[in-house]
Amino acid sequence: MDEVDAIRSILKRIYGEEHADIAFEKILTLIENFPFKQKTKGKNYFSQEDVVLITYGDSLNKEGEVPLNTFCNFADKYFKGIFSTIHILPFFPFSSDDGFSVIDFYSVNPELGSWGDIKKLDSNFKLMFDLVLNHISSKSSWFNKYLDEEKGYEDFCIEVDPSTDLSDVVRPRSLPLLTKFKKSSGKTTHVWTTFSSDQIDLNYNSPDVLEKMIEVLLFYVKNGAKVIRLDAIAYLWKETGTNCIHLSQAHDVVKLFRRVLDLIDPEVIIITETNVPHEENISYFGDGKDEAQMVYNFTLPPLLFYSFAIGDSKILSYWAKGLKLESSSNTFFNFTASHDGIGVRPLEGILPDREISRLVEIVRRNGGYISFKNNPDGTESPYEMNITYVDALINNEKKLGINRFLASQAIQFALPGVPAVYIHSILGSRNWREGVEHTNRNRTINREKLQIEEVLSQLKNPGSFRSKIFSSYINLIKVRKRQQAFHPNASFEVLDIDPKIFAIVRYCKNQTIYALTNISSKHVSLSLSGKGVPYEMKDLLTGKIFNTDSLLLNPYQYVWLRNGD
Repeated sequence: MDEVDAIRSILKRIYGEEHADIAFEKILTLIENFPFKQKTKGKNYFSQEDVVLITYGDSLNKEGEVPLNTFCNFADKYFKGIFSTIHILPFFPFSSDDGFSVIDFYSVNPELGSWGDIKKLDSNFKLMFDLVLNHISSKSSWFNKYLDEEKGYEDFCIEVDPSTDLSDVVRPRSLPLLTKFKKSSGKTTHVWTTFSSDQIDLNYNSPDVLEKMIEVLLFYVKNGAKVIRLDAIAYLWKETGTNCIHLSQAHDVVKLFRRVLDLIDPEVIIITETNVPHEENISYFGDGKDEAQMVYNFTLPPLLFYSFAIGDSKILSYWAKGLKLESSSNTFFNFTASHDGIGVRPLEGILPDREISRLVEIVRRNGGYISFKNNPDGTESPYEMNITYVDALINNEKKLGINRFLASQAIQFALPGVPAVYIHSILGSRNWREGVEHTNRNRTINREKLQIEEVLSQLKNPGSFRSKIFSSYINLIKVRKRQQAFHPNASFEVLDIDPKIFAIVRYCKNQTIYALTNISSKHVSLSLSGKGVPYEMKDLLTGKIFNTDSLLLNPYQYVWLRNGD
């Protein structure tokens, strides 16, 4: 079955015969009007040189200059040749949620810059865009047209009788699920708002909505997007009487987008954002070739944090052994920090509630906040830990704090998958509590708007906190990018050497790397002696030679020992 037939088949599953034909004709017209790219045979989506930077368009600021231009100048000087891809978080006009309540999908927020600034950044980096497809801003023209009951927009939102039993719906927030609005005709309606009263869920039961979002998808590809992030995809399809998460139609929409992209530009990668337990998360790989090429590895940030908190790698090692994938077309998007907090739900089934409560207390003690969600039984439970990853890991060990944080990043970089780095991690940013007081939103703690001159001054000072983290981080990335054994899909084995050591072996045809990290505050002696292990190996990060029969790792020390060329 070719892509066009597959698109028709998927639409039939979603809408049935009659409506599928209408949707198919509209979508086919969009595809035919797109300049086709030559399909690459034997496409290899990933490389060990792939490293992604995550940033807001205004993370760096300079007086008298638009932030995207400020960032572009900084990136050209410090990140060129380091990061292959830059994920600019939603840079469109918005009304709330720091960009994720989009007013206009086709414009760049003028406070950030212009499409010219985006194109300038595209000259040295591949770009990753957010397709915020679950909802629109209540201030958007689409929603206003819905309220005005304009033709083609009557079914754009999900209207629900407020007396409907929605207790089974999985809630990512503690806010009301329905929000009341008044249409121009004077009629009152209640519409579905999963994330906030300003973020109006789109009704994908309407083929008109699907057509609009595919049009947006193609517009992003035309404007340089090489990676498309499907925001909140798990909640896309609503059906009363169900939990409204991971429904088959949501998966079918991912499959549909994949088929469309395979037709118009097969090099564009889809990544799904689903902050849920691991098995639910990886379901968006589909059969390995028909859904997302990458999924966020949401379990990694909280589980890595927990492992350092207790100084024990057993649970982390057991979990990491399960990261093997059957298809070379898929891989994990490995991150520890992002614009959001550290998710709690991905620990479900891995850690008991008492251990999660332990992390919650550490976060509070280290100056962070906790966000809660509503449960079907009316109770609340932690949904997210809001803290910079730097402050989560540094803890009270001031002397070894930087090493502790960098050790966590070394593990992230050694795991199978593509590593992604949040700008505030590589810049060593601390909790921005003043920002939280200003916005009254917990997530602001990790979204500071930095002044570029101050950042540059600190980076030029080798003794500064930022500089120590930045220089070590850059070295990690440079070394990693040169190693074939760190290819996202290269083979791996997790070793059970000592509970205080996380040990993973990455290997390919010509190279084997033993990545060892002491996650404890103790000195640890260990031996790698065994079949095929040479007596001496060189640490790629420092150049030091280690005797593999008798290794001593200092607190939070990490080494990448190479065997072979």
